[in-house]
Amino acid sequence: MPLTLSILDQSTVTSGRGADDAIRETLALAPLAEQWGYHRYWLAEHHNSASHAGSAPEILVGAIAATTKRIRIGTAGIMLPHYSALKVAEQFRVLEAIAPGRIDLGVGRAPGSDGRTAYALNPDAAQAAERFPNQVQDLLGWLGDGLPDSHPFRAVTASPAVPTRPQVWILGSSDFGAQLAAYFGLPYCFAHFITDGRGAEEAMTLYRDGFRPHPATPGRLAAPQGALAVFAITAETEAEALRLYSSRELWKLSRYQGIYPALPSVAEAEAYPYTPEQRAKLERQRARTLVGAPEQVAEKLAALAAAHGVAEVAILTPCHDAAARQRSYRLIAEANHARLAKAA
Repeated sequence: MPLTLSILDQSTVTSGRGADDAIRETLALAPLAEQWGYHRYWLAEHHNSASHAGSAPEILVGAIAATTKRIRIGTAGIMLPHYSALKVAEQFRVLEAIAPGRIDLGVGRAPGSDGRTAYALNPDAAQAAERFPNQVQDLLGWLGDGLPDSHPFRAVTASPAVPTRPQVWILGSSDFGAQLAAYFGLPYCFAHFITDGRGAEEAMTLYRDGFRPHPATPGRLAAPQGALAVFAITAETEAEALRLYSSRELWKLSRYQGIYPALPSVAEAEAYPYTPEQRAKLERQRARTLVGAPEQVAEKLAALAAAHGVAEVAILTPCHDAAARQRSYRLIAEANHARLAKAA
């Protein structure tokens, strides 16, 4: 099966550099991703985080849309319970005016932050999360489906009026998002990198089995369209890729303790005094990671996609060295192209 590659960018903050550097590294990577043949460039949303600088992905989408010509640009995602569905619809109508036919609107219901921050963003946070399906329906209505006659805001139009509409995706790391995407006939992306793959196959099966076709509705699908968001990193050699990966390993140890720091450097990871138990845990995880030489990673990505019945993966590659991160994305794209050419 041909494999389509996309990018998921969290604008990762790295130790020794500022969050503004992370934003500029995102803006620098996107045009290169277009050159290398990536299909989409997605931006994540996080708040009150020392790890991630991407708190306003819709702004980054606009900046990247203005500096690229072919690649699709979007969010993975907008955490819809924080916001008004009307305001999100209007933001993405503006983005469609900037880059017609190239905008993806990925939405999720997770807070992308801690509970206190979620309430700071929306004092009605708990109830808003429960209303997520209704928000998705309202969003689709304001993007072009229309609102029911009984809707209290039936007469409100989302501006500006543009001839195209963004492709709405449902994002998730549980069964809920899969079922919702299936119900609405929307594409679905599972956050494999969050769960380390746990529940991914079950969620994709639920999505495919429960999918309701909407062939006559613009913006909806006639058949399921699934994707995985995965962590992967490569370098010229497997040894170098594993060395680069060591900083991600140390960061994940902090995450397990509920701490989300800036991504440490390789030197910091190599100097860290791991306990025997921590080293054993990391060794077990390494066996499941998409890390290695370019051809190894390309084959692992293809196998993972096939196992989940998807034809697209969005690759997340947080790396302390910005040049090494760019090189990893380029090498993966080249290796995937070579794999497809060989298969043909």
